[in-house]
Amino acid sequence: MTPLELAAQQSRHLWPLVAIALIGCLGGCQYESDDVSLPSASTPTTEVRTPPPLPNGGDTGTVPPLPKNGDIDAGTYLVLVPGYTEPFEITVPDGWKSFDGDSVIKDDPDHPDEWAVYLTFWPADYVATDACTWVGKLAEVDSSPKAFVDAMASQTSTASTPAVEVMVGNYSGFEFDHSVEGDADITACDGGKLCIHSGSSYECSRWYSSVAERETYRVVDLSGQRAVIAVSQLHESINPELTREARAVFDSIVFRSGK
Repeated sequence: MTPLELAAQQSRHLWPLVAIALIGCLGGCQYESDDVSLPSASTPTTEVRTPPPLPNGGDTGTVPPLPKNGDIDAGTYLVLVPGYTEPFEITVPDGWKSFDGDSVIKDDPDHPDEWAVYLTFWPADYVATDACTWVGKLAEVDSSPKAFVDAMASQTSTASTPAVEVMVGNYSGFEFDHSVEGDADITACDGGKLCIHSGSSYECSRWYSSVAERETYRVVDLSGQRAVIAVSQLHESINPELTREARAVFDSIVFRSGK
């Protein structure tokens, strides 16, 4: 029973005390609005990302490029994925690594897997119609973000959440989650893996090796060209703080037009 319901059962002379108590509660509870946790990697969020101002009048040349491999210092980096017409910026805290110039990763020291969470920027020109029996079933997808969203949603052996519209810097796109559907026996799948998408029609570029893997995708329309970025986690047992950190890195990505 709430304080107001209890007060309604008391005599009228208690109302001044109730009013004082309510004023005190309002004053003491205001801090709660500042304690907002970042969404997990498995919770899509509709949002508008506005690019922060760049130093020196907005010259992206002042932003260092993302190193191709190895440990990277905390800071903001410029990334130009081969085939993407527009660069994007990504901001990382301490402890992250770059891999092949198209991924950033971080390990969980309390978890046996080498890659606990990671972000990928791979082109995805082909989507497996069936993630399990995928050999010979990598279908080419046209350049629109909606075509990729639809192909991923119709993929069997996996499941997507309904896509929501987002802005990533100056560009529009979609966001959705993708994960394994049910308790798939991955060992029985082609190559012993669930193929999600690829840059080639002959081999798999992105696959799941565990039913616990999950991703959040942002698919961006770069003036007619599709860019695909994703944040992934390997297991549900990953430290939640690391998951939130990975989501914050994902949210830091902004494409910039005309730079």
